[in-house]
Amino acid sequence: MWLEISKNICVGCTQCIPWCPVAAISMTKEKRATVDQEKCVECWVCYKVFQCPVSAMQPAELVFPRDLMWNFAVPTKDWATTRMAGRGTEEVKTNEVTGRVRWGEVGLALDFGRPGISTLFEDVEKVFMALAALGVHFERENPLNALFNETKGTLKDGRLRKIRVLQPIIECKFNIDQLETVLRTLQEVAKKIDTVVSVGLASRVRVDGTIPLFETLDRMGIQYKPNMKINLGLGRPLSPERVHEKVN
Repeated sequence: MWLEISKNICVGCTQCIPWCPVAAISMTKEKRATVDQEKCVECWVCYKVFQCPVSAMQPAELVFPRDLMWNFAVPTKDWATTRMAGRGTEEVKTNEVTGRVRWGEVGLALDFGRPGISTLFEDVEKVFMALAALGVHFERENPLNALFNETKGTLKDGRLRKIRVLQPIIECKFNIDQLETVLRTLQEVAKKIDTVVSVGLASRVRVDGTIPLFETLDRMGIQYKPNMKINLGLGRPLSPERVHEKVN
């Protein structure tokens, strides 16, 4: 089951159309609003935010795979696999506490179909497979981890390939000397997918304030926007590493 618009109740006011972030709502020849289920990502913005003046939106209990789509579209929903909410894990800006990205490593976050474009799982799979072939370490707490085979990068359930979702995020890390190879691989696989992908990189900062991965980006001619978060020490570090330890 999924969210539908009742043709018997809809009065054709068209007010719901601009609220859909993926343009899944349109008007029929009979001047009634309808939802394209292949485009819909089950975000329910049209139902929860817009609030149809005649209550034509008809929500129903979601079953697989629509419930999975809802998980990605509503970041406040807890995942059964990780017991956490969100499309990814805790942001890398908490790295000094989590210790995920260590000295000599680079963290990678790939944000698919944002904003309002969405993506098919088959496009996520193409990128996942390309990264898996490079031997990167995928973040186990990320909800995508339960859907993909980490070694091959393929979907465990092939039925998902044609399912459209909103903003899945691949998270992984690798040694800094692999950075150029990873970026070249992403440039190639990007030619084979039909969506947009935001690329986020994370690394530790040297004692002198320089950021090692910038050297590779500059050499490759890749433009970037350096965004930094300052850790005020308001947390108990889970990593035994020293803050001033030098990059390997």
